[in-house]
Amino acid sequence: MKRTKNIFGELQLDVLREIGNIGSGHATTALAQLTGKPIEMMAPTARILDFNEVANLAGGPEAVVVTVYLRVIGDLKGSMFFTLSDDLAKQLLETLLASSPVENKFSEMEISALNEIGNILIGSYLSALVDLTQLNAQPSVPSLAVDMAGAILSIGLIELSQTSDFAIAIDTSFLDGQKALEGHFFFMPDPHSIEKVFTSLGVPFDECS
Repeated sequence: MKRTKNIFGELQLDVLREIGNIGSGHATTALAQLTGKPIEMMAPTARILDFNEVANLAGGPEAVVVTVYLRVIGDLKGSMFFTLSDDLAKQLLETLLASSPVENKFSEMEISALNEIGNILIGSYLSALVDLTQLNAQPSVPSLAVDMAGAILSIGLIELSQTSDFAIAIDTSFLDGQKALEGHFFFMPDPHSIEKVFTSLGVPFDECS
């Protein structure tokens, strides 16, 4: 039976929000260490979205975005994405690394930096999830893509669309001085992986279906 976002109740959503809070805290610390600058975090927002809402949150299917993607393997399986707009990626480089693209084209070094930043942010959330659940979960080598949101996010959607149609979305916003750097984190768990998360935490899951 295909699962939809309606299987989640308020208790399960609260748990996912708490995981988002802890993951964002880890990400803030990692960013501050990476850049050597004080970074503040605004309270993240965790939501459950239909697949057709995911690309819209990233700006629309045809919006050009910068996305870091990796697979999670082990007891917990799924696809993880950190995506931000093309403009915000440039702002991130200018603000955090004192670098900016020439003629709107990312250099090899800038792509490497964005890949590393995305990898650190995704790894922070995955680390929070592993610490809380004590499940075995390992990240694959991350990949970075600059393309339309619909094309990039379909990597995870096509594989899962036969069995589920939801993604966990966490909106993140980091403050460097007065500038806000906003991005979106998506986790698309494979079938049965989300059950393992709640079971490991002692949170009832079937009751919310």
